[in-house]
Amino acid sequence: MSEPLFLYQAVALLLLFLGIFGIITRKSLVGMIIAVELMLNGAGLAIVASGQLTGAPADLAQLSSLLVMGLAAAEATLVLAIILVVAKRFGTVETDRVSELEG
Repeated sequence: MSEPLFLYQAVALLLLFLGIFGIITRKSLVGMIIAVELMLNGAGLAIVASGQLTGAPADLAQLSSLLVMGLAAAEATLVLAIILVVAKRFGTVETDRVSELEG
């Protein structure tokens, strides 16, 4: 394995673990969406680095990265709309209060 590719993959893995840690520890829905965005950025970084530093076609890696970026933008838009509805309905975006059922 080439040294620059290893470094890029290590940073992408670090972003993935930071995202997982953020999802586990955050209480607010906004913090969780930021953690998911970190994980998607790590995936995009891994795809672009693999495409640029291996024998794979670079344009295919760039198109794949654009797909990941589009997916992240669509996911952020949808989740922010859901967060607005939850905030309006429950008055908070903290997961502990939202997860309690109202009778």
